Amino acid sequence: MTFHPFDFDGQTLQARASGALFWPERRWLIVADLHLGKSERMARRGGALLPPYETLETLDRLQAEIAATDPAVVVSLGDGFDDDAAGRALPDDVCDRLRAMAQGRRWIWVSGNHDPGAICQRLPGDTAAELRDGLTLRHEAGQGPDVSGHYHPCIRLAGQRRRCFLAGRDHLILPAFGAYTGGLEVTDRALAVLVPQGLAIACGARALPVPVGMRRRA
Repeated sequence: MTFHPFDFDGQTLQARASGALFWPERRWLIVADLHLGKSERMARRGGALLPPYETLETLDRLQAEIAATDPAVVVSLGDGFDDDAAGRALPDDVCDRLRAMAQGRRWIWVSGNHDPGAICQRLPGDTAAELRDGLTLRHEAGQGPDVSGHYHPCIRLAGQRRRCFLAGRDHLILPAFGAYTGGLEVTDRALAVLVPQGLAIACGARALPVPVGMRRRA
């Protein structure tokens, strides 16, 4: 199945197999941690020289999700760029693609720890520290209930590491949508504290829900 429907904080949402979240009632498409320009940032800082194709791959998947859901609003939940300089250094053709995808809809860039500055004027959309519109949307989980990114959750299934959504009582944490992004396993203490019990929804060929969490001792 291309998405798994579930309820969070009284709202019915769709965890899509791509790693995007769709809110049908509002027609909001929400993604986290695109990290556009990561290969450029790593090369600029003397890191590994990676093939500079991750931005195009990420935009291809995002464009496919926009075509599939026809959202009224697209929200990037922080770390849309690997740093502020990477956002400013995006090639003209990438900026043109983003403007084309934003045509006829609202586009919102929530700031993250990697991209705390304002977006480049060549890019479409508005900026926000967080959004409150029926749900609180922010980059990093805070006072719940909220929807966030930042942690890049993943889960190991059948020997494979898969990006996943992580949904609990107070927090819904989205997987990283960017192509060149690592992940933190849902069993890591940082995530287990936020979601001690809940649901992981693995991304991939289909959205696969898996119960997660620690059993409490009597």
